[in-house]
Amino acid sequence: MDDINEKIRDLRIQKELTLKDLSEKTGLSISFLSQVERGTSSLAITSLKKIADALDVPITYFFEGEVNQSFVVKAGERKSIKIEGSIAKYSRLGGEFSGRLLEPMLVELEPNNKSINVFSHPGEEFYYVLEGEIVFVVDDREYVLKAGDTIHYPSNLPHYWYNPLDRSAFVLCVLTPAIF
Repeated sequence: MDDINEKIRDLRIQKELTLKDLSEKTGLSISFLSQVERGTSSLAITSLKKIADALDVPITYFFEGEVNQSFVVKAGERKSIKIEGSIAKYSRLGGEFSGRLLEPMLVELEPNNKSINVFSHPGEEFYYVLEGEIVFVVDDREYVLKAGDTIHYPSNLPHYWYNPLDRSAFVLCVLTPAIF
């Protein structure tokens, strides 16, 4: 996500918008947007989505340049993404091509860390726990999953997850729609 701040600034300037204009379109403060553009503040995926919508581009615009034309992602070439406010580190596993619907990722959840954000959005989510233990809370029902367990649910249900153990947990995640 190193170049996202530059892409936001360049696109804003290209569209002849001031920071004030972008602030009004996104509901994000001018000072926060300025920090993001200077690279002194990271942003949550929800904030990035607001900025993408305001600048009239898909959120994937900010991740372009990492296109894998062969549809293969080699283990040593995976890009990790850490989103501010998230308890997880995401590594994209899928190739990049027009019209893709799935977003496969390897996710590492930090130890003893509970998500403070409850999510609800279009799509669906599938998780396969590779290592550790993860607690999923979906529609106010708690599911404790260990290595080898899976869960699959519609993303429009309120949901969050956390790792109750004192070591990292790893999970294979496949969700729709593609977000990165």
